[in-house]
Amino acid sequence: MTSPQDQAVRASLEEARATLDAFLSDTDLIQAVGQFAQRCEATLKGGGRLLACGNGGSMCDAMHFAEEWTGRFRGDRSALPAMAFSDPSQLSCIANDFGYDEVFARSVEAHGRTGDLLVCLSTSGDSPNTVRALEEARRLGIQSVALLGHGGGRMKDLADLSIVVPVAQTSDRIQELHIKIIHTAIEIVERMMFPGNYE
Repeated sequence: MTSPQDQAVRASLEEARATLDAFLSDTDLIQAVGQFAQRCEATLKGGGRLLACGNGGSMCDAMHFAEEWTGRFRGDRSALPAMAFSDPSQLSCIANDFGYDEVFARSVEAHGRTGDLLVCLSTSGDSPNTVRALEEARRLGIQSVALLGHGGGRMKDLADLSIVVPVAQTSDRIQELHIKIIHTAIEIVERMMFPGNYE
C-alpha cells in the first residue's frame, strides 16, 4: 500500500513533469531559449558581460547563472565574464540610500555597458526592483532577457526577450524551469564556443 508521503512525492514530481511537458509543447518557448543562447554567445564573443539579478530564490538562480560561466559547466574552458548583483553590502547600501526598488537599477547603471546582456529573473514578473533594472537597461541601451512566470507581468514587455514559464502557479515550479532554461542556454553556448567539450 502506498503511504501518504509516497503519494505526495509522486504528485509533486508529476506536477513538475507537467510543467516541463507544457514548456516542451510550445515551439515558441523552445525557440526563445535558443534565442537566449544566441544572445549570450553574441555578448561574450563581442566582448560584453552577462549580468543577472533577481529576488530571493531568483537571486540564487541569478548567482547560479553567473557562476556557471566563470567556473566550469560540462568541461574545462576559459572563464567567461558574468556577474550577479548579489553583494549584500552594495544591496543594503543602495536600499538604505535610495530604496529597495533601486537596488538593481543602480547596479545596472554602475556596471552595465553597451554590449552587455542583462538577465532578470522574477516568478511574478512584477517585482519593482527588477522592473526598474529593465527600465535602466533600456535607458542605457543594454540588451535584456527576462525569465518569468505568471503571464510575465510588467517585465514581459520591458525586456528585449521574455521567456514565460507556462501552467505553473507556484514559485517553486517556475524556478525549476528557470534553472532548466539557464542550463540549456549555457550548454548551447558551450557547444558553439567550445565544441571540443562535446566530442
